[in-house]
Amino acid sequence: MAHIIFLYNPIHILKSLQQFIILSHYLFVFFFSIMAFSSSARNPIDPRNGSKNSFRLVGEIHVIVGPMFAGKTTALLRRVNLESNDGSVSRNVVMIKSSKDTRYAVDAVVTHDGTKFPCWSLPDLSSFKQRFGEDAYEKVDVIGIDEAQFFGDLYEFCCNAADLDGKTVIVAGLDGDYLRKSFGSVLDIIPLADTVTKLTARCELCNRRAFFTFRKTNETETELIGGADMYMPVCRQHYVNGQSVNESATMVLESHKVSSDLILESALAAP
Repeated sequence: MAHIIFLYNPIHILKSLQQFIILSHYLFVFFFSIMAFSSSARNPIDPRNGSKNSFRLVGEIHVIVGPMFAGKTTALLRRVNLESNDGSVSRNVVMIKSSKDTRYAVDAVVTHDGTKFPCWSLPDLSSFKQRFGEDAYEKVDVIGIDEAQFFGDLYEFCCNAADLDGKTVIVAGLDGDYLRKSFGSVLDIIPLADTVTKLTARCELCNRRAFFTFRKTNETETELIGGADMYMPVCRQHYVNGQSVNESATMVLESHKVSSDLILESALAAP
């Protein structure tokens, strides 16, 4: 009877064993990762309940911009009301506005047509959590911010509230001042936003769509809080023409002032 003899090379056996160990390691890591992910999906983590899981629920940021009288506050309140009743779940809402804006009410956000919503009136956003209370803040789901252009710390607050605290933040404010330049930090949070809504008004002079805010007075400071007595929404044509008229009127007034000063100096210098 013939005998079959198998010769085993110890080096080949060692290499095969090493390959088997490496393959087993990768398979173990793969299946462990699948099980961990599956467990996290079944039990989503809410940072407000003190869970120690590495995953965290994040919030959202929605921005509403436009000129004055475009209905930004109305849109803000409408969006806040929708967010506060998300399906069958009732969500806690808080509204904030700048303490600089006292035109209609101190402790309420008020639209131009008189609709009101209670709010916190603050000089800055960084103090909100402390004033509102840590425990109360943890229970808040939705934060509305009106007249956001007056808050210098808007970017930091929105970033922390949405990314770290899981809040839905809805911001309404002017995107530009009366010179059509960036106003405050509103445009800074556009890169953070989930959605951006650009509203328009109606031109007070021709009733076409108004994209800009025209200042009726001669004051030049950026922050000049007022209503229809100081501002009006205008289309591009009437903004450009109005600015030209203002500049011409200013030049005429200045020339008259110079002439008057020269006449007065001449009169005083006369013997």
